[in-house]
Amino acid sequence: MIKKLLALFFILSLFLSGCGIYKRSDIKDNPGNVEERVQKNIEEGRGIRFGSAGKSGGTFDFASSNEMWRASIEILDFVSFTNASYSGGIIITDWFSNNKDKKEIKITVRFLSNEIRAEGIDVTIHERICEQNNTNCKITKKKSKLETEIKIAILRKAARIQIEDSKKYRKDKKYKNKIGEGEWKDPNKSSN
Repeated sequence: MIKKLLALFFILSLFLSGCGIYKRSDIKDNPGNVEERVQKNIEEGRGIRFGSAGKSGGTFDFASSNEMWRASIEILDFVSFTNASYSGGIIITDWFSNNKDKKEIKITVRFLSNEIRAEGIDVTIHERICEQNNTNCKITKKKSKLETEIKIAILRKAARIQIEDSKKYRKDKKYKNKIGEGEWKDPNKSSN
């Protein structure tokens, strides 16, 4: 049985390598230096890089813009999530209600693009109405003003985050240019 599985695995690997799933890589096409290879992959939109590899940490640099994601998390922080998948591009809240009636809602946010624009995000709301003790529930998709309000709130927050990040980046860049990259000068001490 094990021999048959090994033979099947070997045959499948031959087929898969011949059909284009496996891409042969030549050393002259890829930088040999790890830092250069990482930078090339990030520029091409492949992979994720956390931190600054050897430099002071604390920032997360994703391969794509994440202002929409961060804004959505901040806007929906009043409710717990059942699913929050950055790579899947979706946030789903748990069922919640602001009062004691039988109606509960669930908010789903899907990211269709990383750009901060109305077409880049889709907000849907489902309503659940249950009989006694969460039995015999009826779930329906609702079109409401709340969908638009949440979408606009996320877009506005994302735009503010993007502006703040660009200001911070420019400030950091000016500071590094002023003192020289890699050097640190204590502003409290004079250079004499």
